[in-house]
Amino acid sequence: MRGAGAHLEEAAMFDAFYLTTSARLVRQLALLTGDLGEAEDVTQEAYARAWLAWPEVRDYASPEAWVRTVARRLAVSRWRRMRNATLAWARHGPPPELREIDPSHVVLVAALARLPHRQRVAVVLHHLADLPVEEVARETGSSVSAVKQQLVRGRAALALLLADHELPELASTDVPARVVTTDD
Repeated sequence: MRGAGAHLEEAAMFDAFYLTTSARLVRQLALLTGDLGEAEDVTQEAYARAWLAWPEVRDYASPEAWVRTVARRLAVSRWRRMRNATLAWARHGPPPELREIDPSHVVLVAALARLPHRQRVAVVLHHLADLPVEEVARETGSSVSAVKQQLVRGRAALALLLADHELPELASTDVPARVVTTDD
């Protein structure tokens, strides 16, 4: 049980050290950083590191100086990280102008969302990703004939869904007029 008593003694020593030095170090770091919140953050991080290394740190001539040095280095590291991020954003330049979304794109996405999952996957992979039927079958774990069946059904459903919109390139006339909603 001696180990538990020694650990409690170490914790009590650290607590006393923290209580007598923490307010002073926060004030000092606030003067160094110019930001009380930043000072509190780096000081707490420095004390956390001191606790992890307390058996060594407590034997230093000035454990407070060790904590102050760690906190100061943390503040400098944070400042450098923020400065570098700011410089990187400045080098990046202004954001590109966003293009207006084409209404036909919105209609197509809405129509695709209404298709059963397997049909939507087959249509998107084959017609929009330009994959051959065999590759679609491989990626989806389906047979080639099942993919072909999903493509026929998906195109037929899209033809009906897109018939009211002016998208002649998407609603071709050579697909069946019947929409099959089962997802076989």
